[in-house]
Amino acid sequence: MRNISTGIDVGSLTTRVVVGEFLKGERNPKIIGVGEYPTGGMRHGYITQFDDTVKSIRQAVGLAEKTSGVKIKRAFVSVGDVTLRGYVSSGVAIISKADGEVTTLDVNKALADCEENLSLNNRKIIQITPLSYKLDGVEVLGRLEGMRGNKLEIKALFTTYSSVHLEDLIAAIADAGVETIDVVASPVAGSHIALSEKQKIVGSALINIGAETVSLAVFENGSLLSAHTFSIGASDVTNDIALGLKIPLELAESFKLGNITPEYSKKKLDEIIEARFSDIFELVDNHLKKIKRSELLPAGVIFVGSGANTLGLEEFAKSALGLPSCIGTTEIFGNIKTKLRDPAWFTVLGLIIGGRDSDNYSRGALGGIFKDLKNSIKLGIKQLMP
Repeated sequence: MRNISTGIDVGSLTTRVVVGEFLKGERNPKIIGVGEYPTGGMRHGYITQFDDTVKSIRQAVGLAEKTSGVKIKRAFVSVGDVTLRGYVSSGVAIISKADGEVTTLDVNKALADCEENLSLNNRKIIQITPLSYKLDGVEVLGRLEGMRGNKLEIKALFTTYSSVHLEDLIAAIADAGVETIDVVASPVAGSHIALSEKQKIVGSALINIGAETVSLAVFENGSLLSAHTFSIGASDVTNDIALGLKIPLELAESFKLGNITPEYSKKKLDEIIEARFSDIFELVDNHLKKIKRSELLPAGVIFVGSGANTLGLEEFAKSALGLPSCIGTTEIFGNIKTKLRDPAWFTVLGLIIGGRDSDNYSRGALGGIFKDLKNSIKLGIKQLMP
């Protein structure tokens, strides 16, 4: 039986589908099919015209099926609209066993208490990441089960999403004939491709610049520390160029990618791009200040998404954020097709890699977290181990 994995990334501008096959003895999948189609009926990452979005998904899936020769029935799906938010909460549980031995049940109870201490009206939890454990007031690193104590305290990050927007997206994908296995925050999916384990351990930020949104994921000690999305994107840069240089949108998009013609001023183009990215980086830095990581991420900022190809982005970022900055690259796919090296594809590629790396990934949001907190524990404990 073939081990096939599929990812679907429904962006505001483009829907992308990738089909990968895991061959025996190979850690990384072989890409056997891709499909992309302009997205209709979406704004800032959420659905505004349901039928148009279904059509776009169906077309992209059809192209991926044609190139792969595989009927796509199930897929991992990315989410990254303006409602993507991470909330940190703390919870407590009294150890249940008479001898004080900590069990998974105790961890579940503490995480449930974390959730109860949050106000999540109209939101769904798509990922839970334990950030720290304390047993009788002493921080615990590594494996928790088997230790003995009286009181367990947990601090955890709850990555959340609009319930309505999530239900609409899953329904649209279902109408296109595909069952959603799990949903994953876009920058988290991209991190599987663009970030190394070392970068995640020392501290880094993955910024996914989409057409109408910018999604941020911050990592430290190998775990997700924060997640957030801003309602601004690469299309805003294109619009500014079109207005500033008084040129058509198609030409403005080409200029944004560095293909400026001699009759226009590169200096003015740089000023226009930098002005808009200053707005974006101000939002990013304000969030980093909020979580006390401004200018304190040794591995810096790594960019993915369609907007990562913007002219001068790395230099703008270094100046504005005071951090090392680079465009995401990958060596994971030795057989990857040329266009898939474009960071615009890293989110959908990361969905496949994430499914390989984590048991919880394939039974998280839809398979477990929405129904039962216990399915999120295994990954969280694994992440805190040295």
